[in-house]
Amino acid sequence: MSRSDDEFHAFVAERLDRWRRSAYLLCGDWHLADDLVSQALVKLHRSWSKARSADNVDAYAQKVLTRCWLTERGRRWRHLEQTHSDPPPRSYLPDDRVVDRLPLADLLRSLGPRQRAVLILRFYLDHSVEETAEILGVSPGTIKSQSARALNQLRIGTPR
Repeated sequence: MSRSDDEFHAFVAERLDRWRRSAYLLCGDWHLADDLVSQALVKLHRSWSKARSADNVDAYAQKVLTRCWLTERGRRWRHLEQTHSDPPPRSYLPDDRVVDRLPLADLLRSLGPRQRAVLILRFYLDHSVEETAEILGVSPGTIKSQSARALNQLRIGTPR
């Protein structure tokens, strides 16, 4: 393996759990979250020489992951194949940390995809307004207004 591959694998190993959690918050489905992370890793690996020379490699990687999700949301087949049945009952009790995240995931699902992405990037992943704007390809003013609208929507509890 080359030095570049070693560097890539070390970078991914440190961040994989965080990416998986943020992908879950974006999409609300663990299986899709894993698919999104896989897609992002393929894209990131292909452009690793460009990514590792970026000013903020973490922001670059998050941008790739977030854009994978936004692209996935736009695919027509994704909207056609949604199930609405409950999963089979569990034979074990979930970890408390998972239970704590369920209300957050429900709240985030009440927002539109862009507002959800803004809140996750800003407040869960702690990116600055400018970094979030760069990741989503919009202006900082758009990030500020989307944040304010999304937080207000969560406060009053109005669905999309």
